[in-house]
Amino acid sequence: MPGKNVSEDFPALRVTVWNEFIHERTAAQPKEIYPRGIHAVIAEALRRRLGATVEVCTATLDEPEHGLTAGVLARTDVLAWWGHAAHERVSDAVVDRVHRRVLEGMGLLALHSAHASKIFRRLMGTSCMLRWREAAEKERVWIVDPSHPIAGGLDGEFFEVPHTEMYGEYFDIPRPDEIVFISWYEGGEVFRSGCTFRRGKGKIFYFSPGHETFPIYHDDRVQRVLANAARWAAPAGATYFGEGRRIEPPLSPIAAKHTVDESLHREG
Repeated sequence: MPGKNVSEDFPALRVTVWNEFIHERTAAQPKEIYPRGIHAVIAEALRRRLGATVEVCTATLDEPEHGLTAGVLARTDVLAWWGHAAHERVSDAVVDRVHRRVLEGMGLLALHSAHASKIFRRLMGTSCMLRWREAAEKERVWIVDPSHPIAGGLDGEFFEVPHTEMYGEYFDIPRPDEIVFISWYEGGEVFRSGCTFRRGKGKIFYFSPGHETFPIYHDDRVQRVLANAARWAAPAGATYFGEGRRIEPPLSPIAAKHTVDESLHREG
């Protein structure tokens, strides 16, 4: 009997990379570093690193429904999100849609200034605000959970980004499930720069290195982290039941006799 192709049992991971795509069209420095957009660089890095095991598409703010229609999200296993200048322009209806898909099991990679996005703040339930400074300083990204799959393949105890925007504590997020990276900056601040969370059935990874005026998404180590994170955030596990469910009849006999006052279960 001929053997199966691996892809028959393990279909390709479907990743959508979302980006505002504003700075790269309107400002000279981002346009020079990311002429086709940050989303294009990330998408190409995922294709190159994950090969035939991934299908990558992109979406941007100015597309109808921001490119995140119900159909697109239904076909997305992991959504990578980059936003900065236009968080408030993102439709609440689209945020609702993305939020629901994360609870159902879609992974979310929230990148750099996506800490202030509507969807990340909705999922965290806090302001997600932080200290920041743009001074082209050095960032040292310490690997504080070397056993985590997101850190897979990174050499040494840390890697350095030569020039970056500083993000510093206090970072107003809930306690992360795991902290994979902590960054130190040349100006003295520290930051929880790689954190995981779970909401419903969905897995979320926040990763701060990456800025529109520095070529950070071209960095080999950063691309490795993003590819690892996409694999880690892929849906897994059993069916998600996130809605209330009235169960009648019971799974086993109940001895007590009880009459339900249905008026207590209705509004008004």
